[in-house]
Amino acid sequence: MMDRELIFAVLLGYLSGSIPFGLLLTRLAGLGDVRRIGSGSIGATNVLRTGSRWVAGLTLLFDILKGFVPVFVAARLWSADAAIAAGFGALAGHILPVWLRFKGGKGVATYIGVLLALFWPLAVLFIAVWLIIALAFRFSSLAALTATAAVAATSFAIAEGRLPIALLIIALVIFITHRANLLRLLRNQEPKISFTKKA
Repeated sequence: MMDRELIFAVLLGYLSGSIPFGLLLTRLAGLGDVRRIGSGSIGATNVLRTGSRWVAGLTLLFDILKGFVPVFVAARLWSADAAIAAGFGALAGHILPVWLRFKGGKGVATYIGVLLALFWPLAVLFIAVWLIIALAFRFSSLAALTATAAVAATSFAIAEGRLPIALLIIALVIFITHRANLLRLLRNQEPKISFTKKA
C-alpha cells in the first residue's frame, strides 16, 4: 500500500509540475514564445525578460502553487513520505515536462511551493536569502543557488525525518539545472535582473 501511495504521489506531483504556466501565460498575453528569449526557460525570471512584470508575477505565483498543491494534498491523503515524493514529482514535472519534450524550467519557484507545503519556515528562509542576494547583486541565479544551499544546510538543524536528505538531493538538482548560469557567473557574463521594465 505504501509503495502505491508513493507512486500516486509522484504522479500527482509530476502532472501538476509539468503544467507550463510561463509558456501559457506569455502566449495568452501576446508576448510570444518565452523559450525564444533569454535563457529559453519557462520560469518566472525568464518571463520577466519579456518586459511584463505582471505576467512574470503570475508565472511565479502559479509555479509556486503547482509545487505546493500536490505536496499539500499528498500530506493530507497519505503520509510525510508521500508528500516528499510529490515534491520530487512536481520538480521533475517542471524541469522535464513531457508536454514540452522534457525541456522546462529550472525548478526554483516550484521548489518554493514544495517547501511551503513541507516545512514553511524553510520557505521563509529561502525567500529571505533570495531577496537579500537578488537586491544586493541583481543575479537571480546567484540568489536562487545561495538560498537553496542555505535551506539544505539549515534543514539538518531544524527539520526531521527524511526531509533534510530530500532537500539536499533537491539542492543538487537545482545546482545542476543552473550549471550554465554558474559558468556565466564565473565568466562575469550572467545577465542581471531588471527592475525597471514595464508592461
